[in-house]
Amino acid sequence: MEILFITGLSGAGKSRAADICEDLGYYCVDNLPPALLGRFAALCQSGQGRFERVALGMDVRSLEDPRELEQAIRELDGMDCQVRILYLEAETATLLRRYKESRRPHPLGRPGESIRQAIERERTFLSPLRDRADFIIHTDAAPLNALRARICQCLQRQERRFTVNVLSFGYNRGLPPEADLVFDVRCLPNPFYEPDLQHLTGLDGPVADFVFRNGNAQALLTKLTELMELLLPLYESDRTELTVAVGCTGGRHRSVAMAQALAEELKRRGAAVTVAHRELEQ
Repeated sequence: MEILFITGLSGAGKSRAADICEDLGYYCVDNLPPALLGRFAALCQSGQGRFERVALGMDVRSLEDPRELEQAIRELDGMDCQVRILYLEAETATLLRRYKESRRPHPLGRPGESIRQAIERERTFLSPLRDRADFIIHTDAAPLNALRARICQCLQRQERRFTVNVLSFGYNRGLPPEADLVFDVRCLPNPFYEPDLQHLTGLDGPVADFVFRNGNAQALLTKLTELMELLLPLYESDRTELTVAVGCTGGRHRSVAMAQALAEELKRRGAAVTVAHRELEQ
């Protein structure tokens, strides 16, 4: 079993690092007391493979003395656990700016003491862990996507690929709450009013042909594809997936045909895409 300790200076990005590790398949727990680490590891080992990779957030809130963690690591080594430490740090000026922006107190702050003094005391307190760390990441100028890439490099794991989830829906059943972007295609001709097409769906060729035959749907598809090509790199910088919802009145004809076509266009351009049709699945 692999156990990764995520530690470092408060404000250096440990919470973000934990989110990234969770995306990489780690089971994440924050601030588990060192005295419980042995029992926690034994519980994970009895989980029949469910917890092969565990990431544990560890900072000054759970450590009275860094040597506590050293003792716990020795115990874990005796349990055949692969233990590694990821340490995040930043310059004092960077941390001061982040605390000013977040307006949160420093966990080592004392009455009458400046945040700078608390930061320097924490830096000294954690220096034994920094010396023991397998990986040290400086986060002064690293945006989230750069931090993700650096962690993947350290852990030698392939980052989960950014995925676009294309979802068709019907407005008569409400907007899908999971949608990040919503496109309305009720402006297109409605196959519902064609007796031969009413019982079919946008997955059927005759319905798709009807929707796209007058050119307006194709022009809309072209513009939507161009828009997605612009937006996807922007969204990809700070998330792992994006849900794009395409809606019509009933969610069975126009939206289905357009969602399928948009998904195919994005796939042709190299995107990782899933497609689902809410009203067809109910």
